[in-house]
Amino acid sequence: MSLESEAVTPGEAVLPGTLPEALRAELVAFRRDLHMHPELGNQEFRTTAAIKERLEKAGLKPRVLAAGTGLLCDVGVEGGVWDGGPRMLALRADIDALPIPDAKTECAYRSTVPDRAHACGHDVHTTVVLGAGLVLASLHERGLLRRPVRLIFQPAEEVLPGGAADAIEDGALDGVERILAVHCDPRVDAGRIGLRQGPITSACDRLEIALDGPGGHTARPHLTTDLVTAAARVVTDVPALVARRVDTRAGLAVTWGRIESGHAPNVIPQHAELSGTVRCLDIEAWRQAPDIVVAAIDEVANLHRAKSEITYVRGVPPVVNDADSTELLQAAMVARRGLDSVEGTEQSLGGEDFSWYLERVPGAMARLGVRTPGERTVRDLHQGDFDVDESAIKVGVELFTAAALIAPL
Repeated sequence: MSLESEAVTPGEAVLPGTLPEALRAELVAFRRDLHMHPELGNQEFRTTAAIKERLEKAGLKPRVLAAGTGLLCDVGVEGGVWDGGPRMLALRADIDALPIPDAKTECAYRSTVPDRAHACGHDVHTTVVLGAGLVLASLHERGLLRRPVRLIFQPAEEVLPGGAADAIEDGALDGVERILAVHCDPRVDAGRIGLRQGPITSACDRLEIALDGPGGHTARPHLTTDLVTAAARVVTDVPALVARRVDTRAGLAVTWGRIESGHAPNVIPQHAELSGTVRCLDIEAWRQAPDIVVAAIDEVANLHRAKSEITYVRGVPPVVNDADSTELLQAAMVARRGLDSVEGTEQSLGGEDFSWYLERVPGAMARLGVRTPGERTVRDLHQGDFDVDESAIKVGVELFTAAALIAPL
């Protein structure tokens, strides 16, 4: 479809690149289709095909990543693929869903796939970057796009250590000077974004522990290893020990999500398993975290005569927003919606593999408001009833197009 007749509302005439109503409606339908057909990390074949088809329809030349899911697409370059010309601004979206059931009972576009849901807003992120790419392609045709832009549709963000590393290895950042992203925030009203210079998310690693002992009768725990007690002490004592071995301002925290052991009330089991996450606000403390956490687990397990086997899976470092990139997002949002559309935000303990891109190039992530103004109920991320105010799609598209237009050459 042509974007020549885009509507410009009062206050938006400073910049081109606003979202025409026909395309807005198409993008809402596209997001709902993704929401109905969620796919887990590295399995996003249908999602990848849908994005590719729409980009090709606009005359663009997307390239599917080597693993078969996710894709890259350059806008505003000769031949459709960057060949060493001006360095690009990248816009990144993650495309995978979560392995949880959709709990929205009265929703026409709820997930049709059992135990799968877009409960983190990746369908919105994908739609926003797609929409921005389509608008920017039209601006390029009209000679209004000053610098090339790369669209990155990345798989497997929810799979530690994240699909970003694979995308980077496949050339996602080749020729990229700066990268931007948004993440849905159900605590920020639609029409607004949250920004923060410096760290905006935390590091996140995964922890798997197996404890073993000879087992025995609950009448004679002194003759064996009381493995249930050992597991319980690991659960309670390890987080306390870890918290006292780094500066408390680093926010190093161990939190458990699973503990399993035993089959009968009068039998001390021979095996126990625990799983959890290690989160950290400070990147230097994160680098020390594996040694600190493993030592604490071993100490507690040894105290209770349990043999421990620890699998520490390195995840992602914190997302640290570059000052210039944060200012670019702020200027873009103010240009579209005024000073009141930007609010400060706190560093969260959530992890995000967007951080891997920022290890290579400067960039920033904004929190995209998705709460309907005036609504008191928070439909939180990673919950089965998560949903968004779809007016946020237009906000995200216009934020990205403004950023692409005003970014310095």
